Amino acid sequence: MAIVRWTRRPSATGPFAELERLQGELNRLFQAVFRPEVARRPAGVFPPVNISEDADNVYVRAELPGVSPQDVDVAVASETLSLSGRRSTEQPEKVSYHRRERESGEFQRIISLPIRINPDNVRATARDGILLVTLPKAEEVKPKKIRIEA
Repeated sequence: MAIVRWTRRPSATGPFAELERLQGELNRLFQAVFRPEVARRPAGVFPPVNISEDADNVYVRAELPGVSPQDVDVAVASETLSLSGRRSTEQPEKVSYHRRERESGEFQRIISLPIRINPDNVRATARDGILLVTLPKAEEVKPKKIRIEA
């Protein structure tokens, strides 16, 4: 049996003080129920991406280590890019894991693009576990150079 001493935080006063105290107690209860390493592990998003742009294109670089390009689907609709596929890992039979951090299974990542693109000329290449999707900007959003007449 464990004895836990609860202390009140002096931060809240007024009509919401009791609600804040109750929320704090519920948070401590849930932290005690789950293992600390699971509770602290951030919920990751797969695949991680970097999005950049220049005058003509938007570039999406996705990290897909160990994923074959044939197992990845890239789709563009309106101002949205969708990356989906399957990542599998070798799972030997009759083993017990001490640590298992590489997840496997199906994934999907939907990315809102910052501007309109031309979906007809989208290119995707994979090299060394990095998927590069080149999305050409639509003509109406490209910067136009104005000639100054003197």
